[in-house]
Amino acid sequence: MTIHKEGYTTIALSVLFIFILNAIVSYKFDDVTWLRWLIYIFSFSLFVIVLQFFRNPSRTFTSGENLVICPADGKVVVIEETEEGEYFKDKRLQVSIFMSPVNVHINRNPISGVVKFFKYHPGKYLAAWNPKSSTENERTTVVVEHKNGTPVLFRQIAGALARRIVWYVKEGDKVEQTKEFGFIKFGSRVDIFLPIGTKVNLELNQVVKGGITVLAELA
Repeated sequence: MTIHKEGYTTIALSVLFIFILNAIVSYKFDDVTWLRWLIYIFSFSLFVIVLQFFRNPSRTFTSGENLVICPADGKVVVIEETEEGEYFKDKRLQVSIFMSPVNVHINRNPISGVVKFFKYHPGKYLAAWNPKSSTENERTTVVVEHKNGTPVLFRQIAGALARRIVWYVKEGDKVEQTKEFGFIKFGSRVDIFLPIGTKVNLELNQVVKGGITVLAELA
């Protein structure tokens, strides 16, 4: 397991904060043993939490020409037909994966193909499970066209804790299945929009792994 590049600055700032906090406590409250130990425990816990959030575990990825692979770790919270109003402007099959703060937050391409559309939307920070988060929160929209002509839309959505979305793709890029397309910091959600009638291999509340779990099969 390694640490993802998006974590370097946050980890460095966390270490600096921990160092300053412990220095102040040691200097000002050297005789208050219980307080010093409380701060030591808090500091260690904070460091471990930040490290685990930015972990990048080694994985053997799943691949398949007609497979749609889960773009993120988390839990399936939505499987339903809905109106996709930004790009397709018609009915699509939506699958949403909620990423809690303890999940790996790397986002991976669900299919290989060409990026036909990309847009970043500034917005609110509603809880990621709120239905309005899909249209009102800070988010990105990516549409990749499969070589068979099928377009798949996936959307990074910031949550109540997430304050930064990172993306590595732009229109015209050729992307490879399971390779990284972005990262969301501190709790979030990823939505995928598929053609109506697509065979989905997931169930509600199922726990999935990005780059490993098969989400659906394209016709």
